[in-house]
This record gives sequence, C-alpha cells and structure tokens, in this order.
Amino acid sequence: MGAIYMSRIDNSRTAGRTLASLLLLISLTSSLCAGVAAGARKPQRRPRISAPASYLSASHVASALSSSADTISDPYGKLTTDVQKEAGKKGWDGNDKTRVIVQLRDAASARLLALLASGGASVRAQHQSLEVLILDVPVRLLPALTHFREVDSISTDRELKPSGHVTATTGLDEAAAASSYGKLDAAGVGIAILDSGIDESHPSFAVKGDGPSRVRLSLDFTGEGRTDDPYGHGTHVAALALGNRAVGEGKYAGIASNADILNLRVLDSTGAGTVSSVLSALEWLYANRTKYNVRVVNLSLGAPAVTSYRLDPLCRAARRLVAAGIVVVAAAGNEGKDRDGLKVYGAVHSPGIEPSVITVGATNTFDTDSRADDAVATYSSRGPTRGYWTDALGVRHYDNFVKPEIVAPGNRLVAAKARDNYLVRTYPHLDATRAGGAAMMYMSGTSMAAPLVAGAAAVLVKVNNALTPNLAKAILMYTSQPLAGYNQFEQGAGQLNVEGAARFALGVRKDFASQLLGAPLQTTHEVEGGLVKALSDGLNGASAGAIEPRTNISGHGFAWSQTLVINHAVVFGGELLTRCQNVYGGGIMMSDAVIESGVTQSINRTVMTRGIMMSDQIVTSDGSPQGGGLPFLSTGILMGDGIMMSDGILMGDGILMGDGILMGDGILMGDGILMGDSHLDGDDTAPVQ
Repeated sequence: MGAIYMSRIDNSRTAGRTLASLLLLISLTSSLCAGVAAGARKPQRRPRISAPASYLSASHVASALSSSADTISDPYGKLTTDVQKEAGKKGWDGNDKTRVIVQLRDAASARLLALLASGGASVRAQHQSLEVLILDVPVRLLPALTHFREVDSISTDRELKPSGHVTATTGLDEAAAASSYGKLDAAGVGIAILDSGIDESHPSFAVKGDGPSRVRLSLDFTGEGRTDDPYGHGTHVAALALGNRAVGEGKYAGIASNADILNLRVLDSTGAGTVSSVLSALEWLYANRTKYNVRVVNLSLGAPAVTSYRLDPLCRAARRLVAAGIVVVAAAGNEGKDRDGLKVYGAVHSPGIEPSVITVGATNTFDTDSRADDAVATYSSRGPTRGYWTDALGVRHYDNFVKPEIVAPGNRLVAAKARDNYLVRTYPHLDATRAGGAAMMYMSGTSMAAPLVAGAAAVLVKVNNALTPNLAKAILMYTSQPLAGYNQFEQGAGQLNVEGAARFALGVRKDFASQLLGAPLQTTHEVEGGLVKALSDGLNGASAGAIEPRTNISGHGFAWSQTLVINHAVVFGGELLTRCQNVYGGGIMMSDAVIESGVTQSINRTVMTRGIMMSDQIVTSDGSPQGGGLPFLSTGILMGDGIMMSDGILMGDGILMGDGILMGDGILMGDGILMGDSHLDGDDTAPVQ
C-alpha cells in the first residue's frame, strides 16, 4: 500500500452534500451478509399510558404541524437522516404515510397517543421490552413527535438483505480430540437463528442424523405464514453453526453439533425483510430466553449503517439481549471491495456496528485445513464503523469504532441445502450435492463466517456455564490467530480458534463475577493432553499462566493474539485474561473499560487492572501476539469525526473508500450475487503462490 495521508474532515453540511449523490449508491447497496423480513403476526398490545408530557403546549404542536414542505422542524434532533430524506421526498406538509420506528426513553404518554390518534397515525406494533413503537404516520406529523420528552429518536423501517472442512480448520476437532471434559457439542444450549427459515427435514438437524429434529421451535415473523426456507439462506447458516456429524461422515458438521435450534424466520421468500420484523423476533426472544435456554443469537443479516449505534434500533435491541445474558453475533457485511476489486473501508453494516455485539468478518482458507495460507476474504467488510448522529448545527459525528472483532472462515463453505430453494434454482452452480449424499450447497460471505462464531460461543457456554457474553467475547478475541498482512479494521483481533477458546474457557473459575478486581481468573488446574482440566471451582488458585497461549491446527502452530478490540482501542497486557476484570461480569458494557475524552482515551482503572495497556495505533499485523506489526492509523484519528486515508481521498458521509474509487453502479443482492451484469461466487480458492 502507498503512503497514507490523514487529516480531519470538514463535517459541514456543504462538505456532506458534495459526496451525497455518489454515496447514495452505497446506501442502496445490499450486503452479501443476510437479510431480514417483514412484520410478525402476533397480538398487538396498546402502549402503556403515563402522565402527559407537561412541557408540550398546543402552540408547540401547532407550530410543528404547520411546517412548510421546505422546512424541517426538528428542534431536538430526533429525526434521523433517513427519515428526513424520506419526508423530503413525500413533502413535509403532506398526508402520505411512512412507516417509522420510534424509540422511547419512557412510556408513551396519553398526550402522545392522543396526537397519534387525532393525526391519523396507526400503531403497527409495540415492543415494551425494547421500548419501541412501530408507526404508520403521516409525514406532516413527524415534527410534532419530536417535541415529546419520551420520544428518543425516530428512524425509518429500513429494508435488510442477507450477507453469504469447518470443524478441522477452526480447531474444533483438535479440541474434541484432546478434551478430558467430554464432547464439545453444546448439547442443551439454545441458539436462535434469525434468517430466512430452516428446512427442518434436512438430516443435518436431526438428533444423531436419523432421530427427531433438533429444531425446538419455528416461528414466522414475515407474514408469509411459513417457517421453511424457500430462499435457501437460513438452512445453510444454521447448518454451519449447528449441523450434526452424520452428514458426509462428519465432513460437513457445524461447530455446535448437538445444540438446540430456534428457527425465527425474519427473511421472506426473496431473502428480504425489514427492521421491524427483526425487532418483533428479538422481543419474542427476550421474553422467552429462559424457557428455551437461549444463550446465543446469530444475525447473518444487515442494513447499511446510516445512524449511530446509540440511535439504531437494531443495535439497541441487540444491546438489551446482551445485557440479559445472550451472546449476539452479527455478520460484518460483504462490501470490502468495489466493482474494480479495490479495497473499501468503513462499510460494516448494522447491527454489526453495535459495540456489545460480536461482529464477524470472513476469511478464505483456500480449501485447506492448515491455517498457514489463510487470508481475509477480499469482500469482507472493513471498519471503522461509520454510523453517525447530527448535532443542532448540522455537524455529523461518526462512531468510528474498530470492527470487526474477529474473522472466521466464510469462503465457499459447503453446508445444508434447503429443498427447492431460490438461490440454487437461480444459480445452479451453487449446488454441491453428490450422488447418494445429502443435499448440500456452496455459499460465501460473512453470513457464513458469523454462524461459526455463534457455534463457538455456544460451545464455550456449554464448557463453562458461568461465562457472561462479555467474557465469552473476550476469550474468542484473546485466543484468536492474528493473520499477518492484515490490519485490525480487516480482522479485528484475529481468526477464530475454537481449540484455544475452549481450552481457556474450561479453566475459568465459575465465581469470577463475584471476585475482586485483580483476583486470579482461572481455577486451580492442570493440563491434560493440551486441554485444561479444571480441578476445582471457585477456589483461589493458579493464574492462567500455566495455559500456553498457543495452538496447533493441522500441523500449523500459531500464537494467540492476546488482544481485545474495544471501541476505538486495541487493548493488551499480561493481566488481560489472567486476572478478573470487572468488565467481564454482568450489568456492565465492555466499552466501559475505556474512558474517552475529546481525542484521547485511557484504560478505566476502576474496572481494569494496571497490568493492561492500550495501543495508540491500528496496526497491520506481522502475526505476532499483543498487536505486533506496522502502524496503519493512529487511534487518535478515530476519536475525531472523520479522517482522510489512502492517497489523500476525502472520507466522509458515512463511509470510507479505499484507493480513491467510489462504489460502482451494481446492486449487491445477497450471498455473493451481483444483480445485473455478473455474479460473485466468493474469492478464488487456488493456493497462493
């Protein structure tokens, strides 16, 4: 790569408009990651009623309702950019309705409900646990809604699109062979797959291959009244996470091969859907998580990130699930390159921009079990995140978080094929079925990488039921393999290493969450056959120093990354996972580990010990642990609202573009399919010379 030039972006409204027309194409570009679907059919409950918002006068409402078609009356900055664009197209004084997602900070007041009723709005859904209203509202009413104290933000109900040898190359086989603990199959752990449905008849989902289905529940949130998989995406995703070892003599097994499956269908027959349908599924999941022992959720889907994670409804819903003890895994998206094959930075999709979520990029294994030749897939979306919020002066403030946290194999993976699905009918070369064998197909994308991490998370909580989402996420990053030649915007901490993660998780003390800051994180243990065997639970014993931070998979040995990616920082140090850190417990965000002020950041010593440090650079890894490599970008730059990179090209308006090339005019539709003039089948799997 040539010289990198960096400077602050002019975030004025004028500068934003200069790229707006070109970047509109990007907001239309759908991820190769997977999609979501339409509203669920479930009984609707009216919003709770609280005391009126006393400060809202009749003159406020009258003033808001009298806004001209050329004027945006949003004194509190609650209308996101996408709502403003939609309203501008329809006319601010018009009666045309638009569907919006209203996020509340308190119960809906009687005055708000009265305004909605008298103004011709209708409540499509109300999700109490997520504090969300889904409304069909006349455009002219939108400014009036911003005057209510309980209204936090208003965004559109955007359309979502799908993103696109596993046990050997991830290290699961190595862990299972060495384990004195028992089978690493996540039996009894529930994994929710929010996708296009699951073909339950496929043998990958049977108990031991020929028994009853492990799909404990199937619900449709698309309105189509079916839970199978006519599109073909969800079945493949579910099998990568949960497929059993009965198909192909174990060759096509998923990571958590005996876990329970919850099929929450949120993508319709075309693989498309809406934010509101996902919110319906997530609220159901929140209410029923204990009943089905749901510990992990996989979201191989996404939408372009046009709003800060603070306001994005998918991010806020995911955050609530994490706070409730569920590991949430999301695909990063597949917009890592433009039509000319040049790198693109800053195209991570929502909900992957949410800090509490484990966001997953994709790697290319070149069809070998050894990790020696593995590379980040060219299409895998790179950070930083570019959701933003706009202040009262019209200045945009970008999140700029380092994402993804981790990468996993996602290129041309073979897994279950749903019966008569759209993808294989339309693109027959995706069919990988062999004579006399089960129905299988190829797919590529971060959609395929995410379920490998979701399955790994399920294995970890099976190995050690005390793990919180924060600690499970930390272990997955800490034990990952840093890939030489790739920076942390491309790979996060590194590539998934199930062997190392399972070995480490098994030795974590069950009472770590109640220990004082700095207490040993590991139980007293010994090492048997390369895997930790816990000897006692909850006793002060040896630290993790006896666990060698190194893994060998298919003859290739590598050191663990021993780093964590948190917000704008890369964190490392000898006490990172050898001592109890308060951020690994419940009721706290991992992001609380870092204190940010202006363009500076530091470790929060009230929740992290003094043996932990923070890098001031995003680096291009040399494959060594603890962030070794060459500087790529100062982390201080990320603390501002914009940057310039790659040969001096201005990076603004929500996305960073590599090498000075803007996105082309093709529309990416999902799972590697480029509608119009070509189709993308994943990266070349020929060995690198």
